[in-house]
Amino acid sequence: MLDTIQMDLRSTDNQVLSVYIDVDNNSLSRKWLAALNQLLLNQNHLEKNYCWLGWSESARNPEYVCTQINRSIHAINSAGLGYVIQDFFTPANTINADLGINHDHLNQLHRYFEDLQGVSGAMSPYYTAADDTARWHIRQLNLLCHELESLVLSIRKLKTAPAWQRPSQLMCWLAAPRFELDPEDYELFGIETINRSLGGVYAGVNKAVGKHHWEVFMDEGRDSRVSELVTSTLRSQTQAAGDFDIEWAVNPAAFPWQIQNLKEFRKWLVANNFDPEDKSLTIGHPRVAQVDLVRSFGTTSYREIWAQLSQHQDVYRISTSMAQATYEYRWSDPDYDIQQIRKLS
Repeated sequence: MLDTIQMDLRSTDNQVLSVYIDVDNNSLSRKWLAALNQLLLNQNHLEKNYCWLGWSESARNPEYVCTQINRSIHAINSAGLGYVIQDFFTPANTINADLGINHDHLNQLHRYFEDLQGVSGAMSPYYTAADDTARWHIRQLNLLCHELESLVLSIRKLKTAPAWQRPSQLMCWLAAPRFELDPEDYELFGIETINRSLGGVYAGVNKAVGKHHWEVFMDEGRDSRVSELVTSTLRSQTQAAGDFDIEWAVNPAAFPWQIQNLKEFRKWLVANNFDPEDKSLTIGHPRVAQVDLVRSFGTTSYREIWAQLSQHQDVYRISTSMAQATYEYRWSDPDYDIQQIRKLS
């Protein structure tokens, strides 16, 4: 263990729940912890509007998220970039009758983002011409798209299989510096790492614009082909950051349906001319740490952990042995978008 991180979570009435994270000792963990310490020392802005994903009873419900999507579309259309989005998002046209997501509509939303931003190293002319406000709204298309997808999945699971909701916590900082992955870091990837443990902490690997292989397989189906997708950018990862994700869902690894899913995923990769054993594809999630569940929550029961976390969904402070940062603001602040745009400027 390299270090123990203390993350203080705040409730709406300012009660604090402390979560303790034990950092693994491997090549990626060492670089990741150094990057996280730098984020804390530099007081980078934590993106609280993109933090708690897949919590079915969140205040950020489908109506709220769709409203924010339409708000960003309006801002982009009004920015004079020469790119106009003729689209409007509502729960009715993004959520199917069976509570499944309308992937065609969400893929189209992601395509707007791809067109407007471009990819790392080849930003689009629209993004280059955009001012800070327009760039912020372009980024929101991506964040809100993924937030809505994960939210609807958990809402559906709440009705059909409550234990299999997929809540998670994404800790992303604005302008987080990236570092290069080394060959030994790729050993932490692989198809088996698609299964994430309850309380597992995974490095903030900066995905290229577009979906990764597992998302395409799960969203588009076993017969899908990468060349036919609306959103088709699939690139291996070469960089990471001090960002991290915490998995708060149950690990599905031992269940027959997940074993079958991964078996079919391997076949899908081969059909799409990928080698399932090639870890340089960066499939899966590289673990860098693990939450000490008993120390943090007094239990390993996911139900009891969810109950505590659902009342403390505001990250207030993060401390390591080397650095600390306190985040007084909340995503619900009336001027929160202005706060973020000012930081980006």
